[in-house]
Amino acid sequence: MALTPSDIDRIANLARLELRGDESERLLTQLNQFFDVVEQIRSVDTTGIEPLAHPVGAMQDITLRLRDDVVSEPNQRDANQRSAPAVERGLFLVPKVIE
Repeated sequence: MALTPSDIDRIANLARLELRGDESERLLTQLNQFFDVVEQIRSVDTTGIEPLAHPVGAMQDITLRLRDDVVSEPNQRDANQRSAPAVERGLFLVPKVIE
């Protein structure tokens, strides 16, 4: 997948970026190089290879140090919502922003 200068112009417009001519050309080259690398990675046959949970797991056994999932802080919802302009049933009320 190769991008064209018009693709870069459209992406810049959508991102609200103002690119000078040399920046646009440099970005086009960098993005196309990135997509080339992605295509190389996608071309590798990975059938039968089990995914790793951690990249170091391929070299040594990894034991994840997980803590118990327990409540450690008291419920302070009422105190946190006291300064809110509008609250209903424990939820912050905000003005509608989507029509």
